[in-house]
Amino acid sequence: MFKPHVTVACMVQAQDKFLIVEETINGKALWNQPAGHLEANETLVQAAHRELWEETGIHAEPQTFIRLHQWIAPDQTPFLRFLFAIDLPELQPTKPHDSDIDCCHWLSAEQILQATNLRSALVAESVRCYHQPQRYPLELLSAFNWPFTGDA
Repeated sequence: MFKPHVTVACMVQAQDKFLIVEETINGKALWNQPAGHLEANETLVQAAHRELWEETGIHAEPQTFIRLHQWIAPDQTPFLRFLFAIDLPELQPTKPHDSDIDCCHWLSAEQILQATNLRSALVAESVRCYHQPQRYPLELLSAFNWPFTGDA
């Protein structure tokens, strides 16, 4: 049965820098946006907030929805990746709470786009999408008759 992985990712920007998390996968340090899987009993926006906090220690709410990417990874795993924007007034210190995250970096768009250690092509594509003018209100992703309340 076809079941794509549903993930969320956050483009966090402050002072023309973007927040990137570094994790070691198969012995290689790779860069990604703060991102992860949607869990049971949470909305997409709640998942984005939770993943941001777990991977960076920053509490911030997604402000707008940028894009949905339907993607098939090189290992043929299908993904639906919901990309959110968070613009902060200043750079914030980071403290990952997820043991899979080694550290965080505030980097320029060019540093990310030129990097050879991106976890997937979606990392660079997300930077390009962030710079496009299209942004969508979070209400576009409303949860119909959602029975769960409170923070994730």
